[in-house]
Amino acid sequence: MKYLCLVYGEEAKMAEMDDAECIVCRDALIESGHFIAGHALQPVSTATTLRLRSGKVAITDGPFAETKEQLAGFYLLEARDLNEALTKAAKIPPARIGSIEVRPVRELQAD
Repeated sequence: MKYLCLVYGEEAKMAEMDDAECIVCRDALIESGHFIAGHALQPVSTATTLRLRSGKVAITDGPFAETKEQLAGFYLLEARDLNEALTKAAKIPPARIGSIEVRPVRELQAD
């Protein structure tokens, strides 16, 4: 089953982390066969939010909501079950200073 691990943290603290730690983590996940995809995101100041209401598009600079922690990146993993996904997510370096939201991927069903 696929699990999306969303990495959240305070931008200033995340900027202090060494990218090499995340690269080592990614490489270990690749080696174990759990890694599907993953990327770090640019700062929240580069975000643009789009909403479609009543057929009209509204575009706003910045994230959807002001929060203390911002979405910093993601890992898409393959795991047997939630327990295995959580075990792998616990090794993602930003978990020490932020949080990792682990959610199963729902495959879309065609009618």
